[in-house]
Amino acid sequence: MIMFLIRALIFLASAAVGLIVADWILPGFRIDWSDAWGFLLAIVIFAVLQSVLTPWIASVARRNAPALLGGIGIFSTLIALVIVVLIPGAGLTIGEPYLLTWILAPVIVWLVTALATLLLPMIFIKKKVDERRSGA
Repeated sequence: MIMFLIRALIFLASAAVGLIVADWILPGFRIDWSDAWGFLLAIVIFAVLQSVLTPWIASVARRNAPALLGGIGIFSTLIALVIVVLIPGAGLTIGEPYLLTWILAPVIVWLVTALATLLLPMIFIKKKVDERRSGA
């Protein structure tokens, strides 16, 4: 149970990092920083959608279009972003330049989220190992 919670927190943190980096890099990608609850809502909805959509899209692609399996992560990120942007009060908008932002946002968010999901556990594990070594 504790490992599940740790993994969930890491996934939420990685989703937050991905959305924040997209906000920094892309001119049309906007996080409403004045509404902290809205951004928190966007992170939770995005992370839940990602965790549900990725395996579902992968199974559909495996059955119908196996050649598309490599792009499942980016595609599920795009769908999750579309849904989060459509939810009022979620604290996330995508504006001008529309086409460029909609093409680059899923790639950036997916890449940063994947890297953060890989690196964050290493940081926490290293910290725990160091704590146990110093306490022993």
